[in-house]
Amino acid sequence: MTKAPTVEDVARVAGVSRQTVSNVVNTPGIVREATRIRVEAAIAELGYRPHAAARRLRTRRSSTIGIHLDPYAGGIAGVVLDRFVHALTERASERDMRVLLYAARTAEEEIERLGDLLEGGEVDAVVVTGTFHGDPRTGWLNERGLPFVSFGRPWGEDDVAAPAHLWVDVDGAAGTRAATEHLLSGGRGRVAFLGWPTGSGTGDERERGWRESVGAAAGPRWVVEDSVALARDVIAEGLARDPDVDGIVCASDSLAIGAHLATTVAGRADIPVIGFDNTPAAEALGLSSVEQLPERVASGALDLLMGEEGTVVAPRPATAGAAHRLVVPRLVVR
Repeated sequence: MTKAPTVEDVARVAGVSRQTVSNVVNTPGIVREATRIRVEAAIAELGYRPHAAARRLRTRRSSTIGIHLDPYAGGIAGVVLDRFVHALTERASERDMRVLLYAARTAEEEIERLGDLLEGGEVDAVVVTGTFHGDPRTGWLNERGLPFVSFGRPWGEDDVAAPAHLWVDVDGAAGTRAATEHLLSGGRGRVAFLGWPTGSGTGDERERGWRESVGAAAGPRWVVEDSVALARDVIAEGLARDPDVDGIVCASDSLAIGAHLATTVAGRADIPVIGFDNTPAAEALGLSSVEQLPERVASGALDLLMGEEGTVVAPRPATAGAAHRLVVPRLVVR
């Protein structure tokens, strides 16, 4: 078997001391850029991988990122976050980091769990999911100085120029804008929107994309909770009142599936329905949908926590223009 390269091998190839190699691996900020680049080139050339357990002992870091695992809800919801957690785990491993999953049913319970993890030194950073207006978790983390990034924006007055913390999100308005423009370009003259009740940051963003695009072809804005059965009933009633609707953009695939069932029963299979999330259920039914690309979200979250090429989590200020990643989703037409 070929002997695995050691830190001494890297030092010899790079022409530096063993300590310099250690500094590049563990605290790259203290090494001159030219030296760091030379050492990183030697690491790449040799395929050197630091021993994770030994590094944790030296640095007193856990090399672990915590992320909340949502309770199992069944149905269609949850697919995007499942993909995100898988992608985050894979990409963190490539940076010699681990991912620790923890469960909590409420924001308050999650804060309690985070307190235990922080006190025990079990995590170096946290990824928060499902942010909302007045989210107590992000303020709690900011106060304690634990590095974190959220999948979901802070929902402040200006999340870009004056962000409350690091965040990565999907541009929901861009997704529904693309969906609406696709229907309009196909000759649709009255495009409706099926969304959630006002007050959901994510839902309001998705509605905004439709409003900004539909113009004179605006159909009704129907409101319902995220349920296939409720969406089916709302669309059935809506089409009976407004039969001129000839296209429907939805805030989720659950709503889109309900709308699809309603149009089919009403004998209006000619009405195209576009969902959001591009779940396997939408694919199986042949529905067009907006895909969030959670793998790109995971990469963006790690870049914010560790730098684009970093292998160590370090606190980073939420400065204007450099504190967020906004992933543009893609429309999958079927």
